[in-house]
Amino acid sequence: MLTAIVGINWGDEGKGRMVDLLGSRQDIVVRYQGGNNAGHTVINHLGKFILNLLPSGILRPEIVNVMGGGMVVDIEHLCGEITRLREGGVQISPDNLKVSDRAIICLPYHVGQDILEEERLGDAKYGSTRRGIAPVYGDKYLKKGIRMGDLLEPEALKKQLAGIVAWKNLTIQGAYGAKAYDVEQLFGWLLQFGGPLREYICNTDLFLERAAAQDKRILFEAQLGALRDIEFGIYPYTSSSPTIAAYAPIGAGVPGRRLDNTIGVMKAYSTCVGEGPFTAELFGPAADALREAGGEYGAATGRPRRVGGFDVVASRYGVRVQGADELALTKLDVLSYLDKIPVCVAYEIDGERTGEFPSGRRLNQAKPVYEYLDGWHRDISGCRSIDALPAAAQRYIDYLQKAVDCPIRTISVGADREAYFTR
Repeated sequence: MLTAIVGINWGDEGKGRMVDLLGSRQDIVVRYQGGNNAGHTVINHLGKFILNLLPSGILRPEIVNVMGGGMVVDIEHLCGEITRLREGGVQISPDNLKVSDRAIICLPYHVGQDILEEERLGDAKYGSTRRGIAPVYGDKYLKKGIRMGDLLEPEALKKQLAGIVAWKNLTIQGAYGAKAYDVEQLFGWLLQFGGPLREYICNTDLFLERAAAQDKRILFEAQLGALRDIEFGIYPYTSSSPTIAAYAPIGAGVPGRRLDNTIGVMKAYSTCVGEGPFTAELFGPAADALREAGGEYGAATGRPRRVGGFDVVASRYGVRVQGADELALTKLDVLSYLDKIPVCVAYEIDGERTGEFPSGRRLNQAKPVYEYLDGWHRDISGCRSIDALPAAAQRYIDYLQKAVDCPIRTISVGADREAYFTR
């Protein structure tokens, strides 16, 4: 059984929470794209954990976790993340963590180039997390990448690194006028942080193919959401990798396999970190109240998230491009303070109303058309069935399900691991 858990909107929907919940029924959890430019927050009996690179299944010791070849890995960050989790009581070993030898390493010069470019762009910046993701994916497709498997061959790695750094410095010095990177220092960095990771590096493609042939339960975990996908998102304000479910078998390393089920995750309202069009955005006191109620600050960056009412247009589009079979609705409890709940039901573009998600100039010009649904104004964090919810909350769920044309099977009503129910 191959299942993907993916984001329907701009990311930060609560995918890590859902992977942790469904993980008890899985054998393997795989991250198949992205790097440490986003975070999944999971709360369990050991405490609160923010995961940037490690699959969310790492919090369950019985699950094997795989970092697929479609990922880009900052090895210094990964070493730090492993250390923090171990200090929190999480068991990590080569038995439950495997890193693809095909995954690309994000080096210090990628981070430096990312920062230099955002500074150059000024007010026209893309809202990068400044963690080197776009430059390292660019180098991957320019065939100038260093892969995790290269750490296993230090002598060959040093020669390879020297050629790449000479090429990279042409940009760092020539285009940006910044200080050149030193090969010896970078090689030392690779040995320092790559050394502790060598025991985890292996042919994860073969491992996953054998697991799939044995009918193991494999869960593919996405980073960010449909609207940050490099192909189908709000380009150029996207991530630099495919975030959609269709890419999961490719980025994981089993391209010949097909998904059996795709679970889309969406919040009961809208949030967005970074730049780019966000039609449903609220401002002023209404935005401040929703942001505080939901604790909406980026798990990877700490940046305040932009917030808005549930966006029907964007969510329906996200459901379609993700090919979602079912949905998980998160943070329903956050809306409990509202008497009236704002829902963006359509966009107005050039004086015309549309229910289709646009792109390019039309998306930049879109204005929200809001309607308001009745709130329930009571704490629902203790509810463990649909019937236990207030009638207004049930109507809200039914409204969203009909609006996006996909069944909502799982509803989260709090941050605790058990604060959810299925229907």
